[in-house]
Amino acid sequence: MTAPSVFSLPHKLLSRLPQSLQAAVFMILACAIFSLMSGLIRHISETVPALEIVFFRNVFGLLALAPWFLRNGVGALKTTRFGLYLGRATLGTVTMCFWFVGLTLVPLAEATALSFTAPLFATVLAIFFLGEKVRIRRWTATLVGFIGAMIILRPVVSTLEPGIIMIMISAASMSTSGIFIKKLMVTDTPAQAVAWAGILMVPMTLVPALFVWIWPSPESLLWLVLLGVIATIGHLCITRSISLGDLTSVLPYDFTRLPFTALVGYLAFSQVPDFWTWIGAAVIFSSTIYISWREARLKSKDEVLVAATASASHGVDAGLDAEAAAASVDRKTGS
Repeated sequence: MTAPSVFSLPHKLLSRLPQSLQAAVFMILACAIFSLMSGLIRHISETVPALEIVFFRNVFGLLALAPWFLRNGVGALKTTRFGLYLGRATLGTVTMCFWFVGLTLVPLAEATALSFTAPLFATVLAIFFLGEKVRIRRWTATLVGFIGAMIILRPVVSTLEPGIIMIMISAASMSTSGIFIKKLMVTDTPAQAVAWAGILMVPMTLVPALFVWIWPSPESLLWLVLLGVIATIGHLCITRSISLGDLTSVLPYDFTRLPFTALVGYLAFSQVPDFWTWIGAAVIFSSTIYISWREARLKSKDEVLVAATASASHGVDAGLDAEAAAASVDRKTGS
């Protein structure tokens, strides 16, 4: 499946709109697709263990990279930083395993709202691992974001559920993974990062899957294939959105994942998010938008793109898709 074949009809319908509006439409479409993915993961987990779904998700993600491998060959994988790729893949495996299992235990809307904390963790971790200087306004935005998480959780230590802990670990792990990506981007390209992640995460995710392995039924296998197809389309939507508009202008539309996920949760699983989930999510997202805006003022577009692929909450939902979007933009620009 190629971008032209997927987007030919939408392109004809949207071509008369301003380019910035087209970018927004594709980002919103990506959010709807990733929300559907979350619902599919929960549905498939009724017959296939979540850890096994993680493995199949990465298998299909690697297959989606086949055109890149055919076009560039194995020589494009050459790197002197294999250790960083290994660490990034390990953290990516942790992120996806905890996220997929968490989705089976936590209402979809609540999990999505908590996933918005990923950029907040990234801000804190960047201080220790990248030596970044964080000034008072960014600290304040980060603190406000975590207050938003507390609004959702209304925590009492004894009532914190395992699923919630898994979702938060997933967000923190993904942010740590982002630190590795930032270091890798000093010498390597986003395309290399995507390719190495795909190669390494398939065997890594196979290990935990083997402990719970059951052979999928033909019906379950079809659902797994559908998950892979939808994820690929979501990746193409992100790629198209980023290529049409500035990242900081389309990022606010990521918040539409919450109502989309709430709708999926309600229709498929009779889940209804409470009032505080919406309030907390709005607080978290406002703080992350401010942080992204500050990043955009201090960095070039390419650096912001790398930061986004490292910490954007799309990465939690779609595994390698946000990074694959970066790779597509990287190939297009020839950087």
